[in-house]
Amino acid sequence: MAAADTNMRTVVYDDDVCRAFSLATVIWGAVALLLGVIVATQLSHWQANFNTSWLSFGRLRPLHTNAAIFAFVGNMMFAGIYYSTQRLLKVRMASDLLSWFNFWGWQIIIVAAAVTLPLGLTQGKEYAELIWPIDIAIAVVWVAFAVNFFWTLARRNEPNLYVAIWFYIATIITIAVLHIVNSLALPTSFLHSYPIWAGVQDALVQWWYGHNAVAFFLTTPILGIMYYYLPKAADRPVYSYRLSVVHFWSLVFIYIWAGPHHLLYTALPDWAQTLGMIFSLMLWAPSWGGMLNGLLTLRGAWDKLRTDPVIKFFIVAVTFYGMATFEGPLLSIKSVSALGHYTDWIIGHVHGGALGWNGFMAIGMLYWLVPRLWSTKLYSNRLAEIHFWIATVGILMYVVSMWVSGVSQGLFWRALDADGFLKYPDFIEGLVASKAMYQMRLLGGLLFFGSYILGMVNIFATVAKGQKSRTEVQVSARVNETGEGARRLIFSPPVLFSVALIALMCWLGVANLLTSPLVLGLLCVTVAGAGLSFALGRDRWARWHDLIEQNGFVFTVLVLFAILIGGVVQIIPTVVISGKVPSQVAAYQAEIAQAAADSTVIFTVNEELAEQAKWMQQPYSPLELEGRDLYIREGCYTCHSQMIRPLRHEVLRYGDYSRLEESLLDHPFQWGSKRTGPDLARVGGKYGNLWHYLHMTDPRSTSPASNMPSYHWLKDGRVDLGGIAHKMQTQTKLGVPYTDADILNAEQTARGQGQLITDDLAAQSVELAPDSELAAIIAYLQRLGRGPQPLTSADLAEGGR
Repeated sequence: MAAADTNMRTVVYDDDVCRAFSLATVIWGAVALLLGVIVATQLSHWQANFNTSWLSFGRLRPLHTNAAIFAFVGNMMFAGIYYSTQRLLKVRMASDLLSWFNFWGWQIIIVAAAVTLPLGLTQGKEYAELIWPIDIAIAVVWVAFAVNFFWTLARRNEPNLYVAIWFYIATIITIAVLHIVNSLALPTSFLHSYPIWAGVQDALVQWWYGHNAVAFFLTTPILGIMYYYLPKAADRPVYSYRLSVVHFWSLVFIYIWAGPHHLLYTALPDWAQTLGMIFSLMLWAPSWGGMLNGLLTLRGAWDKLRTDPVIKFFIVAVTFYGMATFEGPLLSIKSVSALGHYTDWIIGHVHGGALGWNGFMAIGMLYWLVPRLWSTKLYSNRLAEIHFWIATVGILMYVVSMWVSGVSQGLFWRALDADGFLKYPDFIEGLVASKAMYQMRLLGGLLFFGSYILGMVNIFATVAKGQKSRTEVQVSARVNETGEGARRLIFSPPVLFSVALIALMCWLGVANLLTSPLVLGLLCVTVAGAGLSFALGRDRWARWHDLIEQNGFVFTVLVLFAILIGGVVQIIPTVVISGKVPSQVAAYQAEIAQAAADSTVIFTVNEELAEQAKWMQQPYSPLELEGRDLYIREGCYTCHSQMIRPLRHEVLRYGDYSRLEESLLDHPFQWGSKRTGPDLARVGGKYGNLWHYLHMTDPRSTSPASNMPSYHWLKDGRVDLGGIAHKMQTQTKLGVPYTDADILNAEQTARGQGQLITDDLAAQSVELAPDSELAAIIAYLQRLGRGPQPLTSADLAEGGR
């Protein structure tokens, strides 16, 4: 008996940090939803931009998305992980210092985002807009969180890792990889940088990050929270352990490949698009497996759905998870994407996941967790019930309105008349047709926000009547591992056969015509051997996952390996191929020049290289480069795309479809993901300078039904012409071919191009300074879709191609 007592330990859980993250979740959730109501109002009523730069839609929309993802869901995730991890591992977090560094560091990052984004300090990449110093801060805080988590994992008193811990491990590892790769940039100042990726490379890396930020920040940690809190609330075990194993590993492996489905029919190579679509369709199975595992956990306890508001929120959350993960693969089918992409359908899909899945899960978790953290009962179940029903009606109104608006927009844009031409050539007609749905969206958002305020009152009243809890438990210390388990794991049949299959597939990829049949034969023999081994020794195969669950290091390495495969296979070939294009075209052009100079030189036409040379992008002029930075600063990419898909209706509406070569020098790319306004890929020369001046200062003067805000402050703002040379020098380090003369004469060239624009406007009785921000924006817009040749006064006055 005494020996048994010596193996017992007293553990006091650190619930203070859980309380802090829970309260931060409640506060930042209100901020994120308020911002959502504001930007929804701006889309319905342009006057809500208040003619103020830092309140304009283009700057507040990124703030809304960052607040919803990183402030609301981020704090909820940390609260849920810190509380459940300690109880699942039966040990206090390894370092209180790191826990509080994580908390305060995260809040400082959120405040920094709330200050910088309205000021227009952005990198212009969706879900990754924050400037480079904040990116570094995110990495530091995330590493502190990871160190604390894995240190706690190593000190655990529970030998086996529960399914929730699996999802937490996948989240921590994958988000670190995604954030670091996507945030690689060269600074031009403390507040500005250019990403090292450009054009198609940047597009693929961005949506590899963007899609998997949804997967591993908004999905996997919330699934881990579901696997812990839903069984706790229902007082039932998880429905199926085996299903959770299949759900986890298939989700982690498949999800990372699906990013390219955001780029269907773009200039991304077809093989990458098809790969993304196929893996997205494969996601249906594991995603719905997880949903069913959550719903069936209530087997035998469905009566609680009538009486317990926590269960209500959890079940609706899991249902929305199923809806969102059905809709995502559906939208990845090329024919469906052709209809839905760039429309409000995508907005409905995103909010179904963010508010329906994440939002309801967060509220359900808080209603369950807060009373336990403050040793009391929920202040009012009745108020929670009212919150639930108003929120449910609100989110349904929101999602359905965006579905209707999105499908209508897609059909409107692609409608052709009997002669095969656009039935509705004016883009603004589609926007007018959507305004009723925008009002319905706003009403749904107001209901959801109003219900959340009721939830805040309920939670703070619960806190006020309770007292901070202190949880102290007696646990058995875990016996130190001898290494025998690791050896059995490494030499288990699943590992040996997996290593052999991967090695043979790699060999097959580089094998020649003589060795390929041999390798293929060995591959077939290995697959047959794996099947026979499983049939004869199912127990050994079944114990394999038990061994993994007991070895946190091996488990983490396997997760890292699973998520790296997809990224490596997709990104490296795209970077290498697109990186070769400029040099190949340059060599081809040199051959042409040599053949023109020397008639004895034999020259063979290469149609592929000739086509690439035709569309090859040349560097922006100094003023155009500055105008592009201003375009990004004002968030124009949130409403305008610069990617014409090879679809008849798009070519008829916007011009020739976009090529890969056209954006190879774009740091960052600006292909966009939403069209509240028309595509701008070929807008250069379509309108005169006066039209652009009027459109930017008073959009209703050129498009009476537009909901675009006025950008009158650009007229008074001034470009730092002296600083453009430094930006160009930074771009040369990224491969943009500016010459020394280009950089030396940058200020003079920019001023000259600005003067051409202002002279043209002056001839039409409009005054504008040549170094104004508006002149720079006009220069950039007039460049889009046109060649790099300097614009003449005649070109500018004519406003044509």
